[in-house]
Amino acid sequence: MNYEEALKYIEGVSWLGSKPGLGRIAELLERLGRPQDSLRFVHVAGTNGKGSACALLRSVLSAAGYRTGLYISPHLARINERMSVDGADITDADFAACCTALAAAAEGMADPCTEFELCTALALYYFAERRCDIVVLETGLGGRLDATNVIPRPECAVIMNIGLDHTAVLGDTPELIAAEKAGIFKGGRAAAYDLAGGVRRVLEAKAAETGTEINFADFDEIVPISDSMDGQEFIYRGEKYRISLPGEHQLRNAAAALEAVAQLRAAGWDISGEAVGRGLASAVWPARFERVLTGPDFVVDGGHNPQCLAATAAALERYYPRARRVLLFGALADKDWRDMARLLIPEADEFVCATPESERALDAGTLAEFLRGEGCRAEAFGTIEAACAAAYERAKPDGMACCLGSLYMAGAARSYLLGLKEGQK
Repeated sequence: MNYEEALKYIEGVSWLGSKPGLGRIAELLERLGRPQDSLRFVHVAGTNGKGSACALLRSVLSAAGYRTGLYISPHLARINERMSVDGADITDADFAACCTALAAAAEGMADPCTEFELCTALALYYFAERRCDIVVLETGLGGRLDATNVIPRPECAVIMNIGLDHTAVLGDTPELIAAEKAGIFKGGRAAAYDLAGGVRRVLEAKAAETGTEINFADFDEIVPISDSMDGQEFIYRGEKYRISLPGEHQLRNAAAALEAVAQLRAAGWDISGEAVGRGLASAVWPARFERVLTGPDFVVDGGHNPQCLAATAAALERYYPRARRVLLFGALADKDWRDMARLLIPEADEFVCATPESERALDAGTLAEFLRGEGCRAEAFGTIEAACAAAYERAKPDGMACCLGSLYMAGAARSYLLGLKEGQK
């Protein structure tokens, strides 16, 4: 099949939605020759911060000379972004070739795989074909029953920040959600965000139960040095580092990633201090408080739950304390969008509302009406592109605009803004 046919095949099962469980993907991978058994992994779970940690770890491992695969979800613009090797997305030709093998293997399965399971199996097959030394693998939903948990024991399991999201599936307390995330523990080594209270105790208990050695980050060891939209310098456990990702929360994500690096070193991976520094400094992670345009600044952020947007609100205060702020806001209807909106209201001079590109999207008109009821200036637009254009114009001459609330919207907004940037050259 060609690339278009491969896309149609993968996306053709979207109606199945999410079906937790490992039976289907295990059968498919068995039919594919168990590609996961030839690979080694860093397996990353968490509510927030896992994508940033994955990007940082991939960059460090590549800098250390290892051929490193990265699997993420969802994508921003193209499905190819979900699987990359040393920072290069899978090509259309390789995607089509791997999907051809995948479709042949899946033929005749009594219980068809979901879209995420097909993507995960395709990625594992691709990484094995490319003979990756190690793969940084991001969970999709949860951990214990997530399709990525079909892998053998990872070199290091990583648990990032835990918050309330997907509560209908994972549980309605942080402790229940942490237990699901810790389902990726299989012995060996683990690293974790600096978590406290019941959540920390759950992780410690799961680690002990599975014979997993776990190290937690210590945020008291973070010493900020410099900070701007172009990046941050900081000291962690006595060593100086730089990252290009703005936001205080990214220092915490970096600390957790550094704990994972320490665990990998303890497991025998050769990762020099120079590689760590170079890898952290060169890591990029699009649509995470990313400044896409300047004059005025237009920032795109994929934060999509209250915990994320609290961090985004703090970043707006941190980097644009005196600027007039136009917030391009959209959300999914099954998220806590009212709580998200209330976090943003103190940070906004004006709202521009759009409907994300998802069947689960909250209508922009409903969102704008709610915001007006809260005393805000808000207007709904029919397309994300129109909303971007309006936000950009209203931010002139000396204000700023920020797109936030949904990764589904962030991808479309970022593509539009990059096109606008190209046209300005």
